[in-house]
Amino acid sequence: MHPAPSVIFFSVFSGLGFGLLFWLGLGWPSSTGVVAFVFFAIAYLLAVGGLIASTFHLGQPKRALKAFSQWKTSWLSREAICAVAALILMAVYGAGAVFYNQHWRVIGVLGGLLSLGTVFTTSMIYAQIKAVPRWHMPLTPLNFLSLSVAGGALLAGQVTWALWLIAIAGGIQLATWVIGDTRFAASGTTLASATQLGGIGQVRAFEPPHTGTNFLLREFVYVIGRKHAFKLRVIALLLMCVVPVILLLVPFSHMAGGLAVLAHVAGVLTARWLFFAQAEHVVGLYYGKR
Repeated sequence: MHPAPSVIFFSVFSGLGFGLLFWLGLGWPSSTGVVAFVFFAIAYLLAVGGLIASTFHLGQPKRALKAFSQWKTSWLSREAICAVAALILMAVYGAGAVFYNQHWRVIGVLGGLLSLGTVFTTSMIYAQIKAVPRWHMPLTPLNFLSLSVAGGALLAGQVTWALWLIAIAGGIQLATWVIGDTRFAASGTTLASATQLGGIGQVRAFEPPHTGTNFLLREFVYVIGRKHAFKLRVIALLLMCVVPVILLLVPFSHMAGGLAVLAHVAGVLTARWLFFAQAEHVVGLYYGKR
């Protein structure tokens, strides 16, 4: 699919922001006053900034409020509700830490769980789509959640947790790529199954549906060469896992910590670009692109 920058920034930075809110809700770090304000400010800038970025991909951003009305059937609606509930609860918890030097644990834990719930609902927007076999598997929400929690631990300064969680997230990311490469063929979707004409004989397109491009080709049929995809996968893993782990293992310094965060974010952005660029939509079968 077409890797729109707005959706990439949304899914990466909101995931990091809500991941940091999760750790803050658990009381790690258990800071108060100005230090707590800085942590919460970073978390809200990432989470809210990411959510705002997502509206740029909407045809009619002014209709975004309608997303809240379809919670029974839409993961997008559930995401919106979860996000608002998490942000409100964490705002109350943050106010207690910043202004009253109090950590209201129940509110913090609930807010932290809702923060993870927001990341999960975001992932399910993609995992539910059967027309994109690469996304339609349990590893998709695991991938989103593991990167969110690992990135949150890194931003929260939880070095020990970050080391383990970044390694786990890297393993899940690698499994997502390896298994994802087989999902389209394993789905059994072909031109014959789509047209239900396989019983007659071999099905092939007689000629292209039209001579020019269209919305489907622009949005759902994006092709990236295997050689380039492999290089980007290596770069993504190095930046989001290997480099941060090395920097966290050296004697602690704010410079090393900052570089670890920057490398991790760059790696996640690269991996998320691939997440969209390599999503083979079955509609490509009609255009000879699969």
